[in-house]
Amino acid sequence: MSIERNTRKLDEGIVKDFSSRMSYASYLQLPILLSAQKPVSVPEHHDELLFIIQHQTTELWLKLVLHELRSAAIWLREDDLGAALKGIARVKHIQKTLTEQWSVLATLTPTEYAQFRGFLGNSSGFQSSQYRAVEFVLGNKNSGMLQVFHSDPEAYALLDEVLHAPSIYDEFLAYLSRHGHAVPAAVLERDVTLAHEFTPELVPLFKDIYENAADNWGAYEACEELVDLEDNFQLWRFRHLRTVQRTIGMKTGTGGSTGAAFLQKALELTFFPELFAVRTEIGK
Repeated sequence: MSIERNTRKLDEGIVKDFSSRMSYASYLQLPILLSAQKPVSVPEHHDELLFIIQHQTTELWLKLVLHELRSAAIWLREDDLGAALKGIARVKHIQKTLTEQWSVLATLTPTEYAQFRGFLGNSSGFQSSQYRAVEFVLGNKNSGMLQVFHSDPEAYALLDEVLHAPSIYDEFLAYLSRHGHAVPAAVLERDVTLAHEFTPELVPLFKDIYENAADNWGAYEACEELVDLEDNFQLWRFRHLRTVQRTIGMKTGTGGSTGAAFLQKALELTFFPELFAVRTEIGK
């Protein structure tokens, strides 16, 4: 009597010889990727691998976020609103993944982290050039941040480029202007190397879009997508703050910042202030 084993047979057509073919590992450069986790603690602490992978995967997702947002800005410039909104929708899903990731790092207890934190030196997430670039693309420009990257020419060049480029909000406002909405000239001609500041004159424009959504559906949908984008970003910032607080309390950050206090101040920053201010005006 034969015994059925819990083993699946391979399909006859499955490729097994990769001596001259591209494989999954070679396409994804897995030997390089999986050898990039190099704990520095001595003796090596069990939980440092978690800490490294958490931040490396975040950087990979930030690379994609930056790719999508910069492309969305270009599509807005080209009046391709549909493609821009598709890119933003993808970013929103990535943001949810990034926010949920904090729950994994939160399993690192204060005692565990303290056993290898000293080996990190002055390395800190504060020095993430991609995170700063994402902030710049969304409109939180701060030229002072470039000083941190003087010793990294590639990162400095990236930040300098996005600093001098219009943000995605700048491009959206220019798009609205080209499509008949009364965007003030001062907004369209502003110095894009500076952070966008709340402009009261924009609120009536958005009020008209919201209260006449049927006639402005594309712009209306874009406004809500941008609000989602900012909400998700603020949730990420908040989860970052809470994870830091539960892991190191109010200690100074390894990079020299005030740690949780510095992250708390970041929650006051906004990308699209008029899109939130208009909610007070709608229905009046």
